Amino acid sequence: MATSADRLRRITEAVREAGRLSVAELAELTGASEMTVRRDLEVLADQGVLERYRGGASSLLLRGEEPPFALRVQEGAEAKRRIAAEVAGLIADGESVVVDSGTTCLEVARALRNRRLTVMPLSLHAANALVGAPRLKLLLPGGEPRPGELALTGPLAEASLAALRFDTAVVGCCGIGAADGLTAYDLADAAVKRAAIASARRVVAVADAAKFTRTALARVVPVTALDAVVTEEAAPEEQVEALAAAGVTVRRV
Repeated sequence: MATSADRLRRITEAVREAGRLSVAELAELTGASEMTVRRDLEVLADQGVLERYRGGASSLLLRGEEPPFALRVQEGAEAKRRIAAEVAGLIADGESVVVDSGTTCLEVARALRNRRLTVMPLSLHAANALVGAPRLKLLLPGGEPRPGELALTGPLAEASLAALRFDTAVVGCCGIGAADGLTAYDLADAAVKRAAIASARRVVAVADAAKFTRTALARVVPVTALDAVVTEEAAPEEQVEALAAAGVTVRRV
């Protein structure tokens, strides 16, 4: 039986691909009752993913647009926690760490909360997760938060990163591959990611397996700029081998 998060993801993708679908069609696709599908459509409509009409829904997401943070944060939560725990194990007490925006990086921030570290989070979601941590020194960058995502972008964020040097940058992505490198949907977000990478001695990228099947609009860096990638066991073998051939350490959890 699909979980609620799985159903929401399948409905979002199906409606975006088709443009519009009926409740009956979505019920057949997901194996859920029409009543359950209607409730899911209300959730997605509240998140700005789609627009309801009598008997169905039409997509508000264009091809190449990133689904809202509120939807993505529910997807693959257990895998993201495993990735975050692996990343935390790579970081030694006393390090200075910059943590990117995004749902997987939010889990990394939570995994670092009780450590003796200096951490600069690049989203307000991650900053909120770290506020009040007893042993952690929290640094806040400047910048303008993107709606929903709350990623800090713009010249102030980039200047904050340029003024510092970190031991480790933990960077998320919208797509990753040996050919196209790290990619992001938002141009301003891509610029901040590049600034974070430039400010760090070591770069660790985090990506669930699905990111290896996507290429977003903005190229961030080639994979040769990465020291390590932490991902799921389900990551495509050919991509893992290509990253390793490029000199990137790949850890699958």
